[in-house]
Amino acid sequence: MAPSVAIIGAGFGGLCMAIQLERAGIRSYTVFEKAAGLGGTWRDNTYPGAGCDIPSHLYSYSFEKYASWTRRYPEQPEILAYLEHCADKYDVRRKIRFNSEVRRATFDDARWQVTTALPEGGEHTEAFDVVVVSVGQLNRPRLPGLPGMADFEGVSFHSARWNHDHDLTGRRVAVIGNGSSAAQLIPRVAEQAEHLDVFQRTPNWVIPKPDAAFGPPARLAFRLVPGLQRAYREWIYRYAEATLYPALAQGWSADLLRKRALRHLRDQVPDPALRAKLTPAYPAGCKRVIIDSSFYPALTRPNVDVVTDTIVRVTPKGVETAEGLREADTIVYATGFASTEFLAPMEISGRDGRSLEEQWKNGAEAYLGISVPNFPNMFLLYGPNTNLGHNSIVFMLECQVEHIMACLAHLSLNGPIEVRPEAMAAWRGRLDAAMERMVWGGGCQSWYKTAEGRVTNNWPGPTTLYRRLTARPPIPAYRPAGSP
Repeated sequence: MAPSVAIIGAGFGGLCMAIQLERAGIRSYTVFEKAAGLGGTWRDNTYPGAGCDIPSHLYSYSFEKYASWTRRYPEQPEILAYLEHCADKYDVRRKIRFNSEVRRATFDDARWQVTTALPEGGEHTEAFDVVVVSVGQLNRPRLPGLPGMADFEGVSFHSARWNHDHDLTGRRVAVIGNGSSAAQLIPRVAEQAEHLDVFQRTPNWVIPKPDAAFGPPARLAFRLVPGLQRAYREWIYRYAEATLYPALAQGWSADLLRKRALRHLRDQVPDPALRAKLTPAYPAGCKRVIIDSSFYPALTRPNVDVVTDTIVRVTPKGVETAEGLREADTIVYATGFASTEFLAPMEISGRDGRSLEEQWKNGAEAYLGISVPNFPNMFLLYGPNTNLGHNSIVFMLECQVEHIMACLAHLSLNGPIEVRPEAMAAWRGRLDAAMERMVWGGGCQSWYKTAEGRVTNNWPGPTTLYRRLTARPPIPAYRPAGSP
């Protein structure tokens, strides 16, 4: 009999899991989604200019190629529309339970008890054989915790909770943060605001974004010419693996990436004083490299100031730095997400009442980024050490789903299974050794790391290696739950 599966989250990962279960004829699953719609981060991030820095034909499922992309780099509405299309085509929307936030999941020695919050109040608990957690790494907005934030008399919001009712025309706006989201929204905000202050703690490496529109002839060719879309997708993938990954591994293209970013900065920012503010002092790739061609020109506008003074507090009238008050009537916190906390705020209890929060107190870790010892029949999508800085996370998600599907085949024979502690220990050692050659340890702070400096988010190898590792048979890395 097919196992019952609880899928938590209806973004790219959760939908991929649901679709593959459908394709395998397994319909005993439920997708729990805390929001009123699907899409995950592409539902939540609707700020002006929101989009992806991975080309659209690669930022999509391999089994659902899409000839209707209108741009090389897709924007948020088009990505969300693609996910809606996939949910409808594969008939998984009927299995999504919206407005159902999972509060906790507890393994009771045989099955998982999944407890959700009811919209009208109270809780509801159901039993499942398997839990697949697909809540993503970038789903909980992180605010900076500055003194006085609650005293601000104007309008403030996080970039992932954009206030579309608030017109920025003629406003004095402060954007705190200058990462990928900020780089996308700042050009749009600068066009509307009377004045914009961009508060920068650390500059980012930025390279050009060679965007282009796909007109009707190109889209028709992708649809009708046999193999064209597959070949284009493969070319994008191979280029990223052969050129961008070696830069992150401090290989042959590291200096090439640095020089390209410096040339981009020189070409777009003529003022040497502003260029100096925007030049990083850490290796390219240590933080997420921004791919954008409109960010720098926005910073050179006469109504935009880049502020590098240390922020002391937020006041009722604006943002106070060590050099004085910068008045504002609107504050946008483009300060990222609580990325290293992974499954929080859910409470996860495994075999013998073990707390996942306690097991992860020194940093999240999982075998292949998918399975955790002592937590039988629980699998993660986009889990620890599976994020990429050079290629498409959708590729990684498909590898993870394939691995989970292989694990499900063993449940009817073995009952609940869990990854062996020795397999986890070997995996940890392999990751630690691989991390030593990566650029992420190069003296910068980033959302890839815990406060203690441990990289818990990124995958330190080529994606081709990850595909081979996840394609291996689950046995002998797994064992029946609780067995020696």
